[in-house]
Amino acid sequence: MTTEQKPLETVGFGPHTTASEAIVGFNLQGKTVVITGGHSGIGLETTRVLSGAGAQVVVGARDVNKAQAATAGMKDVEVLALNLSDPISIDLFAFTAMKKHPTVDILINNAGIMAPPLARDPRGFEIQFATNHLGHFQLTTRLWPALVKAKSARVINLSSAGHRFAAMDFKDPNFNDRPYEKWAAYGQSKTANSLFSVELDRRGQPYGVRAFAVHPGRIVGTDLLRYQTEDELKATGFVREKGVLKSNASEQKDIPQGAATTVWCATSPLLEGQGGVYCADCNISPVIANDSQNLSGVRRWAIDPITAKELWSLTEKLLGFEGPA
Repeated sequence: MTTEQKPLETVGFGPHTTASEAIVGFNLQGKTVVITGGHSGIGLETTRVLSGAGAQVVVGARDVNKAQAATAGMKDVEVLALNLSDPISIDLFAFTAMKKHPTVDILINNAGIMAPPLARDPRGFEIQFATNHLGHFQLTTRLWPALVKAKSARVINLSSAGHRFAAMDFKDPNFNDRPYEKWAAYGQSKTANSLFSVELDRRGQPYGVRAFAVHPGRIVGTDLLRYQTEDELKATGFVREKGVLKSNASEQKDIPQGAATTVWCATSPLLEGQGGVYCADCNISPVIANDSQNLSGVRRWAIDPITAKELWSLTEKLLGFEGPA
């Protein structure tokens, strides 16, 4: 059943809701959560809140020592090595996670990189497309048996309002023949995250697996900003006051607010039986014009089911294996 890309009338939450508020009253005892990048920024807050609600949380991280230090003291949180641009690392992570946890109730594809200089993974894929989309596609595929076993699993893919920077370029997704533009590459990868959710949800429905794309909001204080110069920060509305980075946009959120929509999509009963939609501010987002600068809505190119199927086919071709049937 297709869920309409239209805000729910009564949600009770909004842009200033925190992750802790989004999960009040929920008991996740007996549930297993897998989250990539769950040791920093909004990922760390997501880990903290879900583990605090009783879930067993498995964090995938490139730097295991750093992740273990960040999550120290959190109950039922374990860290496993994961490099999303390395296929072997992804397979090993999934194998180890499922050996310990045969059932995965919630998969949160949270990790990502934003606007770095041109770089490629060992296969030659542009690093943002490889990490943000291809790596998470492979991880989801490898964890599929554990998701199906849950019989009512949810997959949360972290997209972004940055999808407005670019639709998918199916002729040259890896910038082999066109000049590299880091924001176009980032936008394409975030569009891919949303389209992946659309097709994954369609395929997962018969198995009780539903998928959602999430825009966390305009957040200051996360590692995503590490590649931006001072001039780029100013151009996108950020200012540095007494050494502290701030945003002059009214849409600015702090980290607990930024993690709220992820937690809401992962747990809200309002989304029972629904999926394949792009969400922000703890609600399903409205569809907006492709040339809109609205940060909360979703452009049609990021939710089009035909384009989603085309991306799925391209991804299988690039990776050399089929995704969940």
